[in-house]
Amino acid sequence: MNNPVNDSGLPGHFPEIEPYEHGMLDVGDGQHIYWEACGNPDGKPAVVLHGGPGSGCTPRQRRRFDPDLYRVILFDQRGSGRSTPHASDPGTDLSANTTPHLVADMERLRERLGIESWLVFGLSWGVTLGLTYAEAHPERVSAMVLVSVTMTRPADIHWLYRGLRSQLPEQWARFRAGAPDNGDDLDVVAAYNRLLNVETDLAMRRKAAQDWCDWEAAVLDSEPGSIPNPRWQDPRFRMAFARIVTHYFAHAAWLTDGQLLRDSARLAGIPAVLIHGRFDRGGPADTAEQLTSAWPDAELFLVQTGHAGGEEMTGRMIEATNRFARKARGS
Repeated sequence: MNNPVNDSGLPGHFPEIEPYEHGMLDVGDGQHIYWEACGNPDGKPAVVLHGGPGSGCTPRQRRRFDPDLYRVILFDQRGSGRSTPHASDPGTDLSANTTPHLVADMERLRERLGIESWLVFGLSWGVTLGLTYAEAHPERVSAMVLVSVTMTRPADIHWLYRGLRSQLPEQWARFRAGAPDNGDDLDVVAAYNRLLNVETDLAMRRKAAQDWCDWEAAVLDSEPGSIPNPRWQDPRFRMAFARIVTHYFAHAAWLTDGQLLRDSARLAGIPAVLIHGRFDRGGPADTAEQLTSAWPDAELFLVQTGHAGGEEMTGRMIEATNRFARKARGS
């Protein structure tokens, strides 16, 4: 299927499509993850890993693949989107929601769908999850497209939730004011994790979710060409997102410091396209550059966008998925 060319001269989104199949997969621990398959049932398999953690997948993410050539699998990670139990419920325990659990879920889903190997498409946090999965199961990854590159190292988390305070002082002051007052050295991520996942007062939890998401929105909205995300207005989304992301980041995503870069040799032979915005406030481009330097099979495109992207980022994504589809067909 031909897709339109956008103003940057790169391909634009494919038309909207609906899943031809969907379901709920029991992954154990009382968890059921929502999954869907779109495009061509006989096409090249690809799996989409959404951001957050805790954002859930969206219909827009289906449109980055030629539906004639790809069998696109999307799923909502534990606690998010249509997966159950949902993290917006204060009674939902997050102890069985960790990076190793998500990697195992991907393998269960792959086996359930009878897929030998698939292209891994990761967005933001989905890049960290995709790298973790690929380093654990390189034989199951045919290629990777990684957008708004993250590795969720302690320094990366510190930059996003403390380092940016000098660039957004008023917004950070409001964010900091929402956490318990433990002095200037407060670990703001740990403080919000306590408010959202330990505190039993529901009103305090709701305020913490609002304050957390206000900071997330402030960072994204400060980037050139940004468009406000309407999902921030949904209280259910805010609560699930804030609970999950603070849970993950307070535990350094259950990764040792520098693990993904240190173990990048396991990615040898996996072709990849990395795409990162030059104006990404929350994730400076040096993260993508470090990963590319350590991974000879990876190609990096720096584009004139922020973290949330724009036409040039979209075009590079679709250019990459088109290229890997052509390669799979031998053309």
